Amino acid sequence: MPIQRWETAPGETNAVGPRLTFDGAKRYTSTNPFLFVTAYGTQLTALESFVGWVDADINVQTKKQRFGNVNPTAQRRLGYQAMIGAKQIAEYVALKRLGYKVSFHYGSVILEQVICNAAPTADSACKLLEPGNVIDAVNGKPTLTLDVLLEAMQGAKLDSVVALTIHDLNSNANETRRNVKVRLIPSPSDPSRAIIGFVPADTRTVEVPFEVNIDTDTIGGPSAGLAFTLSLLDELTPGPLAGNIKVATTGTIDEEGNVGAIGALHQKTVAVKASGAKVFLVPASQSDAEIADAKAVAGNSLAVIPVKTLDEALKVLQKYGGGLKQ
Repeated sequence: MPIQRWETAPGETNAVGPRLTFDGAKRYTSTNPFLFVTAYGTQLTALESFVGWVDADINVQTKKQRFGNVNPTAQRRLGYQAMIGAKQIAEYVALKRLGYKVSFHYGSVILEQVICNAAPTADSACKLLEPGNVIDAVNGKPTLTLDVLLEAMQGAKLDSVVALTIHDLNSNANETRRNVKVRLIPSPSDPSRAIIGFVPADTRTVEVPFEVNIDTDTIGGPSAGLAFTLSLLDELTPGPLAGNIKVATTGTIDEEGNVGAIGALHQKTVAVKASGAKVFLVPASQSDAEIADAKAVAGNSLAVIPVKTLDEALKVLQKYGGGLKQ
């Protein structure tokens, strides 16, 4: 019988290379593909919760700890959106690194997080909006992309009210579309600037000179960004980028090639160790305690190596006989 408990448990490793397809580019199919790693996060029964509580590799969480104030359905939708964004950024970084002409285009305005000020009013965004909402219009003006919304908000006055037309992500827009009036609040970074009060999801799409597809099934989240980037470089250049060792990696990637922190590093390290990988590239931006814990879990059979950037990751691979051969 399911109860209000969720797990964060060791997941599995997957080779990225076989999930890639190209149309219009020469491919050097890798004989030693990079691995990305997942963590499980299912709802538990009472018995499973008890097992989780006594298993050091499983973190049992309450609904509040797991989802915060976000609706679980909305969080899953945002997770899938984050995976889409991770793939887009990986394409941009990898192909730009290889000298291709690439560019970003803004996408839909999807709320990833709402922002509250110290004393939110009943008509503040954090009271009326929630992650997973999509803003279609501001004061009747369509805002199909984030750049259009930013333009529509120029000159907005503090404490004024704007009329938003919104709908719910991954749902029938006509069925969930509604109008709300939101009072603007000061920006945390610039108190003189009026904002609606949300952090947008990264919905940019990348324009590349040939078709790229990364099949991720129903996996959500952005933590495979570095793995995708390395795998694209591997499959588009001769020679094994990972050298002669089995390499797993986790970490987000931004358009500048910076590697960002992820969740469930302990559980992911358990899964990577079980896969037989010898090197695990992880974000250097994880806390010292998390990295120390991952190294303790890995033991002597798995080298856990923190990296800050794509360049650092490539330098590590050179030490193992890999790296770009350009």
